[in-house]
Amino acid sequence: MNLVEFYVNFFITLFALLDPIGNVPIFAAATRSHSKSTRKWLTFYIAIFSALFLSFFFFTGLKLLQFFGISMDAFRIAGGILLFLLGLDMTRGDFLAMFEEVEHVNEKPDADKQVKILTGRASANISFEKLVVPFAIPLLIGPGAISTVIIQAGEAQKYGWAGMLVGLGAILSTAVAIFLTFFFTGTISKLLGRVGMVVVIRVLGLILCALAIQIIISSLSVITQDIITPSAAHPYATVHGA
Repeated sequence: MNLVEFYVNFFITLFALLDPIGNVPIFAAATRSHSKSTRKWLTFYIAIFSALFLSFFFFTGLKLLQFFGISMDAFRIAGGILLFLLGLDMTRGDFLAMFEEVEHVNEKPDADKQVKILTGRASANISFEKLVVPFAIPLLIGPGAISTVIIQAGEAQKYGWAGMLVGLGAILSTAVAIFLTFFFTGTISKLLGRVGMVVVIRVLGLILCALAIQIIISSLSVITQDIITPSAAHPYATVHGA
């Protein structure tokens, strides 16, 4: 596998694991009451955070987890618990309420444009603090994405610094894709409306709860191999293998 193939493989795998397209409805719901300026800044912050967070694990690898004595299975279980709590909030309707806010932007025609930009950016700063956990982590950047970055870092080291730079390029390309995907969520918000958004969020919340429990079961099965049966940890293994 040459560097071009490594880049394409890394980018496609990482984009599929982060799944920004699948997370668009959730992001749209979280930013439904925000202005276009706030949503733009918030999208930018999430993309930058994703690039920095993934790059950090790409260059540190397992050393950080090893330093604290944390296994990948323990990391997956922690991520599964956070996902379950997020899904629970979504099914109960608490998720939308958490991001409800009134935009304090002067909308007069002669209002200073710079004031609007600063206000939207300030609002994005507040919203980003709420979105870091659990949206950016572990919904967008889950244990699967982190473990993939760590594995790909080992592959990149085979090519030396050239491989590390190409791997970093794949991460930055994924961050750009995240920005472009979330940038156009305003249209989705208008199409679904308040009722449609509530329905989508509650259905996705139920799916997230089930996904979180499956992640926890799969990780626990590795730790307690004699207690949890293989069929419970991997319910569709035989179907995929057929």
